[in-house]
Amino acid sequence: MTVDWTHFTPWTSLAGGIVIGLGAAMFVLLNGRVAGISGILGGLLVTKREDAAWRIAFLAGLLAAPAVWLLAAPAVQPRIDAGIGTLLAAGLLVGVGTSYGSGCTSGHGVCGLSRLSPRSLIATASFMFAGFVTVYLARHAFA
Repeated sequence: MTVDWTHFTPWTSLAGGIVIGLGAAMFVLLNGRVAGISGILGGLLVTKREDAAWRIAFLAGLLAAPAVWLLAAPAVQPRIDAGIGTLLAAGLLVGVGTSYGSGCTSGHGVCGLSRLSPRSLIATASFMFAGFVTVYLARHAFA
């Protein structure tokens, strides 16, 4: 295994992690809610009217953040090595997984682990393991 030193960004990655952690901490402290994106989005489908405004504002902030970033830095050119069918299947599987797991990576991995939730520890270990197996199979067994 080799390290791609030109794309190795430990300091910006650390800063991003700190910002995500602070955002999640502020959200739970100020609103009493976990910043789980799938739960926030899913709540719009079955929510009460008085609950919709903050959910829409949160999701609008997620969508607006890349546009704000473009004001400060050049656009990053993504490299996606998958076809549209693979991406759609992956998105569907992630949606099914968040439904069965009662949350997503932000809800369990960021917020749940920081609250020392045993359920979130099991969920995070499960989806990390599934991700490792999927990458191994896709890159080595079926490549």
